[in-house]
Amino acid sequence: MNKSILLGAVLGAVGVTAGGAMATYGWVSGPQYAEVLAVAPALETVKTPREVCEDVQVTRRRAVQDQHQIAGTVIGAVAGGLLGNQVGGGNGKKLATVAGAAAGGYAGNKVQEGMQARDTYVTTERRCKQVVDSEQRQVGFDVQVQHKGALRQLRLSYDPGKRIPLDEQGELLLVQPAQG
Repeated sequence: MNKSILLGAVLGAVGVTAGGAMATYGWVSGPQYAEVLAVAPALETVKTPREVCEDVQVTRRRAVQDQHQIAGTVIGAVAGGLLGNQVGGGNGKKLATVAGAAAGGYAGNKVQEGMQARDTYVTTERRCKQVVDSEQRQVGFDVQVQHKGALRQLRLSYDPGKRIPLDEQGELLLVQPAQG
């Protein structure tokens, strides 16, 4: 037999065996995924402001027309003077009239002041205030992975399950699997 053919056959057999061994080594070398150790929902607090309004009853004082209670003072003084004039005679009558006018003026002033303080009305007002509603929303998953002998923390948009596949270079393949 020809040496070239024999040498070619031997080299070919060695190449096929080596190629098969290399292919088998990739299959035997270990799993092509990283182990997931923990998965927890990643939550975020969302705050939403809004306005809350309500109608409330409010008591208000009417505007005062006579700030110094002049009308009450004058009416009280006249009434007090008339009453004082009914008492006594001569100079005593004059003194009683003046005293009655002074006391009546003071009393009339205080009566009008009290009436003005109690002169109120009730109205309805709309009162609004800002409140903030808080809500927890899930924004993904916090994942702890054992990869290349180290612990890694990841945030994914999906739950990866118990393991994450690796690409040909041994890096994490972080693609959400198709829903099926």
